[in-house]
Amino acid sequence: MGKADSRGGRVVKVFDTTLRDGEQTPGVAFPLDAKIKIARQLDRLGVDVIEAGFPAASKGEFEAVKKIADLGLNSTICALARIVRGDVDSALDSNADMVHVFISTSKIQIEHTIKKSREEIIQLAVDAVEYIKDHGRECMFSAMDATRTEMDYLKEIYGAVEEAGVDIINVPDTVGIATPFKFHAMIKELREHLKVPIDVHCHNDFGLAVANTYAAVLAGANEVQVTVNGIGERAGNAALEEVVMILHSLEGIKTNIKTEELVNTSKLVERLSGIRIPPNKPIVGANAFSHESGIHAHGVLKDARTFEPGVITPEMVGHRRRIVIGKHAGRHQIRKILEDAGYHVDEETLTKIMDKVKELGDKGKKVTDLDLFTIAEVVLGELKKEERAIVVDEVTVLTGNKITPTAVINAEVEGKRKVTSAIGLGPVDAALNAVKELAGESIKVNLTEFRMDAISGGSDALAEVYVTVEDDEGHTFTAKAAGEDIVMASMDAIIHAINYLMLMRKKGKH
Repeated sequence: MGKADSRGGRVVKVFDTTLRDGEQTPGVAFPLDAKIKIARQLDRLGVDVIEAGFPAASKGEFEAVKKIADLGLNSTICALARIVRGDVDSALDSNADMVHVFISTSKIQIEHTIKKSREEIIQLAVDAVEYIKDHGRECMFSAMDATRTEMDYLKEIYGAVEEAGVDIINVPDTVGIATPFKFHAMIKELREHLKVPIDVHCHNDFGLAVANTYAAVLAGANEVQVTVNGIGERAGNAALEEVVMILHSLEGIKTNIKTEELVNTSKLVERLSGIRIPPNKPIVGANAFSHESGIHAHGVLKDARTFEPGVITPEMVGHRRRIVIGKHAGRHQIRKILEDAGYHVDEETLTKIMDKVKELGDKGKKVTDLDLFTIAEVVLGELKKEERAIVVDEVTVLTGNKITPTAVINAEVEGKRKVTSAIGLGPVDAALNAVKELAGESIKVNLTEFRMDAISGGSDALAEVYVTVEDDEGHTFTAKAAGEDIVMASMDAIIHAINYLMLMRKKGKH
């Protein structure tokens, strides 16, 4: 049922395959530097095993696995191999600590891909395991398509590799057809038949990968195979962050994961894979701890446990709680947001502000922090343009086929003239980097969200840009700007956000 920690609780190991199965996501290919960054972050996160790749697949893949194996990380580095001597030798030559070998065992795959007898398959598996163990490496064996393999044959092949000295067996739901109750029964039966530790690998074709992994742990699985953000073949794999927090928070089952690193890890993989995290994704999504409904927000402001699970907090996973503005907002949350920003309003004024906010929401508009504060200032008659920390006078952006995109900004920053420049991946990125340089030591900011919508047609389309900026103290501000020039609209939006963050800091509200 898994080893116990020093406090007597059960501990389940985490095997991460983001760099192997995760990279098999259609359209995803991690270059070497990206693989190394992800491997280092996974090690920081505390995963027990990193499956770094499939060395026999290509020269580049071999080099990547070898580089990661030679980094000296705390995590065990694993390499995948078919039960083919050349594959296994490539995995051994990559210096990986563990070799993960697999072969198909289901009737349909044996008939159409392997074309060998069942006895031959067992002998190939045993030979591969013995060969790896003779080379002094750890060995994992997978019966590919296990959930469509007859149980008697599954027990036979797993029993044979156990006798051959395998360190751990993997039960993969290769085509994602398992269901939690059936998978629980399957793992329970295998657990009673085998002494060797059991690992599970679940695909998400029916949206059940996390549930199946959870069920397997309850049935006695010792290790879970997961990917960050659930990326992987077809519909993906079981998501590391969801599986880990279910085990920690709902079952009291421990892992070695440093959960406060989950959001950082998720964002890194999002950026390097190009696969965006849906805002409503559990645990790490932007909305995971966000509240717009007035009833929910009022309760959360009083006690977060009223409309959050209670067994998990945003801080536990490296997240932050947000009270969001929108047409469902209530008086308490609008008042709280305004007061935190230094706006003190009476009931009549608050009603006028709320009416304007709901009017925008009813029109389908996203209501940003800047919208709320602008509405408040107009209603209060306190539009304070003179309080802007950054006032831009001139912007020059250079770009072209043989020119690194560069932005130069001439501005007044807190009353002092300042000229700054920055480069970027494109003109918008260069402009945003230059704006961040303008803020300098006054306030360190990161752009955490950037979205652009065309709000009119044609080559001179008007673009509306939304940004969320976070300062070095964890405060966020959302703003928007519109214009025909997307570079200027992007820059205006981020300057709006920085100006308000700096103003709030000046007022001592942040």
